[in-house]
Order: sequence, then structure tokens, then C-alpha cells
Amino acid sequence: MEDIEIRTKDTRFVRTRPEDFKTRDDDGNPVIEGYFAVFNSNYELWEGASESIAPTAFDNTLSGDIRALINHDTTLVIGRTTNGTLELKVDSRGLWGRIKINPKDQDAMNIHARVERGDVTQCSFGFFIREEETEFLPDGSVHWTLTDVELFEVSCCTFPAYEETSISARQRDAADLMSRKAEAWRAKMLARIRKTTQEDMTDGNQNSDPSEEDIREE
Repeated sequence: MEDIEIRTKDTRFVRTRPEDFKTRDDDGNPVIEGYFAVFNSNYELWEGASESIAPTAFDNTLSGDIRALINHDTTLVIGRTTNGTLELKVDSRGLWGRIKINPKDQDAMNIHARVERGDVTQCSFGFFIREEETEFLPDGSVHWTLTDVELFEVSCCTFPAYEETSISARQRDAADLMSRKAEAWRAKMLARIRKTTQEDMTDGNQNSDPSEEDIREE
């Protein structure tokens, strides 16, 4: 592990994963429950880039106004934390949730039936990143660990897909970090060569001060 950098983001992200949701009756009311996120499990973004969720990620967010949706559609709200129809909690495995389905809401009953039959088996959560750690690994890959997020929704989903905008944002992150890492390396090498040159001059060798062009040629 090397080059860990903590950063703060303001981009909306969505992550989706396969999960075996359960349906049951709670005092006669239909319920959907399961894990919307699992800690310390790698999510591959693209080849050479991955992401995981730290156990601390949801510590500062579950008291907020969070919705349960179908396929991230904000017109299909099937639960909400502020009215008690969505319950979210963290345990040693991850972020667990229970959605209390409204029997009078046909869309909610439909998704309950599809989860019960196994037609819908994916879950997802939408969030902003408050803090994360970035790691450049020895094999050249990059890994992000989410340590603090602002959760705004969870969803039952048909397909386990990452939002394209989220991937694009991550790719910009990676390109920016690699560029700054290269600049830091060049500055470090330049300082090292200049130090060696000064020592040589002190010893009587009159070598010229190296330039960045010299370092690139190295």
C-alpha cells in the first residue's frame, strides 16, 4: 500500500450490487429488507481501479432524510427515514435496511412481488463523498476507500450498473492524481539532483545546475 491521500468530493455517486433481499410480513404489513452496502468488499470500477466502503462510512449520515426508491426514480418513493417507513442501520457486515411497503401503493406492491419472486435482486445506494482514502498500489492500480459519505437514497434495482457520470468522475480523479503524482516525483528528483550537484561543486566539480529537461531525459 502506498500514497494514501484523503480527499473530499461534491459529486453524486451511485453504487449497485447484487443482493438477496428478503420479503416478509411485519404485523400484516409487507416488508423488503436486506443489505444495501457491504463493508470492505471491493467494487471494480474498471480494470485497474476499485473502490470499497469502510465501516465508518455511514456513521454521520443515517439521521438524515433518506428515501427508498425503485431504480433511483425519484417519482417512485417507497420508503423514507423521516416517517419511519425506511429503517437503516449499520452492523459488522454493512448497511442494512428495511422498507415498509404501503399496501395502497401499487408500485410499491409490484416491486415487493418482484423481489419476492426473485425478478429483482439488485440493491443500490446514492451518496456524496465527504472523505475517502486513495491508494496507488504496487501493480499500478488505484483503490479508493470511502470513509465518510452523505447518503441520500437507497434503491431496489433491476440491473447492477454504475452510473456513467460516476465512472467519468472517478476517471477524472485518477487522471488528476496520477498527474500530480508525476509532478511530485519530478520535483523530488530535481531536488535530489540539485543536492548532488551542489555537493559535487563543493568538492571542486563545476557541473551546471540540472533542469527539468535533464530529469525528463533521465
